[in-house]
Amino acid sequence: MNEALTDAALTGLPGVRDWQLLGDDGQDTLLVAGPPPATGEISAGRDDARAASRAADDGDAAVRGADLAALPALMRQLDETALLTMARVLDRTRLFRDGGRPDTGEVLEALAVAPRHAWIVRRWLRTLTAEGRLDLDAATSRHHSLEVPDRRDHARALRELDAACRGLGYPASMTCFFRAAAERLPLLLQDRATLHEVLFPDGETSTAQGNYRDSVPSRWANHAAASLIAGETRRPTAPTPLRVLEAGAGVGGTTGTVLEALGDTPVDYLFTDVSPFFLRAAKDVFGDRPGLRHALFDIQADPLPQGFEAGSQDVVLAANVLHNARHAGRSLAALRELLAPDGLLVLVESCQEHYQALTSMYLLMSPAPDEQGWFTDLRADQDRVFLTADEWTRQLDAAGFDPLPVMPHERHPLAAAAGQRVIAGRVRAHGARPDPGRVRAALADRLPPAVPLPRVHAVDDIIRTTLPTGASC
Repeated sequence: MNEALTDAALTGLPGVRDWQLLGDDGQDTLLVAGPPPATGEISAGRDDARAASRAADDGDAAVRGADLAALPALMRQLDETALLTMARVLDRTRLFRDGGRPDTGEVLEALAVAPRHAWIVRRWLRTLTAEGRLDLDAATSRHHSLEVPDRRDHARALRELDAACRGLGYPASMTCFFRAAAERLPLLLQDRATLHEVLFPDGETSTAQGNYRDSVPSRWANHAAASLIAGETRRPTAPTPLRVLEAGAGVGGTTGTVLEALGDTPVDYLFTDVSPFFLRAAKDVFGDRPGLRHALFDIQADPLPQGFEAGSQDVVLAANVLHNARHAGRSLAALRELLAPDGLLVLVESCQEHYQALTSMYLLMSPAPDEQGWFTDLRADQDRVFLTADEWTRQLDAAGFDPLPVMPHERHPLAAAAGQRVIAGRVRAHGARPDPGRVRAALADRLPPAVPLPRVHAVDDIIRTTLPTGASC
């Protein structure tokens, strides 16, 4: 972090009530907040509440015929297989045999885990302890009494994955992916193999599409999100064409459903991702659909220097991507700047942890090998990736959005079984928010000419993080 950006330099900036300076591998970021919104400005309007209700109905219609009551048991079967896999990998270290009592560092060393994946193994140890399959001596921080499954039981669980995956709506290739990841876990943890190779064999995206498009939880969430976006075209003030930016679109698992819901409605749909690989794949999948464009976009960086214009979008969609943001509040504030007044942000996010991801998809979420830090928001030093639905709602509110009701609601079978939620917010009208340009100009007058200025994002509130006692990176 730039040492010139001291409290003295940052105090008393024009229109700024509160501020937070965020360090980064590149440019620092300054979040600035003005006076709080007036009472009554922080809830969704009746039209948005009705739109959310219609969207939930459309989600239910998309999975009609699926046995939703069976989903918790199927998800538990996936998690149970993952627990067995974790225990088998840990047992291979021989550290737990004959009364062994290793600490976390010794486990990481025995597995030769790459530093960026160490958090995953720490999650294994905590998870197995919480499930009663491993004991932890709190006084010495040493683990013991690992419950190791019989090799045949583990093999049988892997074979039975297919039925669980079918019940959840996954294609057969997803079962193969889970099995391949389990078989290669030691190599994956050591960075001697990559999960990208397993998930996208020979550049094929069908497995990932099955995960993000075809599974029952994804179908529900995609159709609900698409309903919200299509509903924007029916608003009295709807522009023509509707300008939609999809951030981190990946394999287009949500894109196709949204485009289908929009139908022949004139649209300027900008499909973006940080990887050219996905842009090329999208062109193959969606062809030359009128109004569909493609561009590179990194959610970790300031959108404006990447060629995007402030206030240029009516809708921003981010499906299964924003949990990767190193600071959720910073990324939400940046996306808000891209939205026109009264614009809509739609997120699709997993809001609970599944053990199966700890032996597969989580390996894609570790920091890059050259990344100096990881999450700097409320997840800092917690070895977790996903925010809860309540945490996302609070983040939206702080960034300057009026949150819509989260979908599906808490009592819905899919909310309990899968944790996949649609979280949306409407840009809040608030004239007292600090002007980032004025703030940067004031900073330029206070700092030596050679000192680089931070990027500045205005928010409605600053969420500060209190680290848990004893937390460590």
